[in-house]
Amino acid sequence: MIQQLINDEKFTNVQKAQAGITKLFLQAAKGRHFYRVMKNDTPLGVIIPNVLWEDLTEDLEALSSPTYLQSIQEAREEIKQGRFLDLDEIKKQLDM
Repeated sequence: MIQQLINDEKFTNVQKAQAGITKLFLQAAKGRHFYRVMKNDTPLGVIIPNVLWEDLTEDLEALSSPTYLQSIQEAREEIKQGRFLDLDEIKKQLDM
């Protein structure tokens, strides 16, 4: 996820952000990317559309869940030990 977020980064200067912040938000939402606002090659902040913000906070919330983290750890252990279901087994269990 973080690599996708980094790949979606665009840059704008503070003057453009001040002149058309609504336009930048709309462009960011349409392209599902964000803008890093710069002043003299120094980053000031980020313009991120609400849909990306909600996705990000949802992911962060999940990653702060001990239950979720435990299930990830258990799945990794099962994979290391070769105890995992292949696609055919999953389809069989789901009657597909």
